Amino acid sequence: MSVIFTYFTAIISSTIIMAIPLIFAAVGGTFSVRGGVMALGLESMMMCGAFFGVVGSYFSGSVAIGLLTGILGGMLIALCHGILCIRYRMNQVISGVGLNLLATAATTLMLQVIWGNKGTSEMVASVDQNIGGPIPIISDQSFNFFVMLAVVIIGWIVLFKTRYGLRLRMVGENPKAASAVGLRVHALKYSGVLICGALAGYGGAYLSLDHLNMFVRGMTAGRGYIAVAIAILGRYNPVRVVFCALLFGFCDAVQIYLQGQGVPAQLVQMIPYVATLVVLVVGVRHIQPPAGVGKHETD
Repeated sequence: MSVIFTYFTAIISSTIIMAIPLIFAAVGGTFSVRGGVMALGLESMMMCGAFFGVVGSYFSGSVAIGLLTGILGGMLIALCHGILCIRYRMNQVISGVGLNLLATAATTLMLQVIWGNKGTSEMVASVDQNIGGPIPIISDQSFNFFVMLAVVIIGWIVLFKTRYGLRLRMVGENPKAASAVGLRVHALKYSGVLICGALAGYGGAYLSLDHLNMFVRGMTAGRGYIAVAIAILGRYNPVRVVFCALLFGFCDAVQIYLQGQGVPAQLVQMIPYVATLVVLVVGVRHIQPPAGVGKHETD
């Protein structure tokens, strides 16, 4: 019985660990979509967050600086996405996918420039992964578990209980009407995209500074795309996003457990992505994004 309990707590703890970066990114994507800008660039924001988090930690020797530079890295890509989509009205799908490809190539190049290695960076200072406490599942987490809870709660309050959130949602639903009543449509759109970049960048930095203590080429491994699916499934609500992310985190935890049992890695590594496809096919059929996504105040 004790063995079963041990396995159960281990899988639940791993589920939470795997879900945390997805929650950060998906909550960020929620802000972007609520402001009328698609969040298909989440993969690039997480990738740059992971890379610049390691760069900051490497040169400063401080995890806090690493997390900050990770946030700034995500915001940099988000700003590029915002300029392309808001200022130059580029197709938002093309912009997001293009930035995802750019981030993969750019981080690989910078790995070579900084560390002389195209695969991995050097080891850096990382987050203490054990906060302790009487509850086994919680004691295995780092302080980022509580940061994640704060982000979800504050994100929900900001979106649905503040004037800013109301204005952001109005821009996402009908930018033309929002402009007609005097709202600064472009500024609100940029704010939603930059919040998205900050949270996705933090999620990426979590991967490199909490999961590991280095950057590995392509380490986000499609988590940005999974976060997009989570935001959709959660109906662009930060609280609902948590439960959806836990589902995908559980799939990730199970595939890691199965690899340890001798099941072929190539087979079990497909589990999170197969789950994503199933959810997108079955679960989001009747979910509609805000009506103003991809539109501008002059449309």
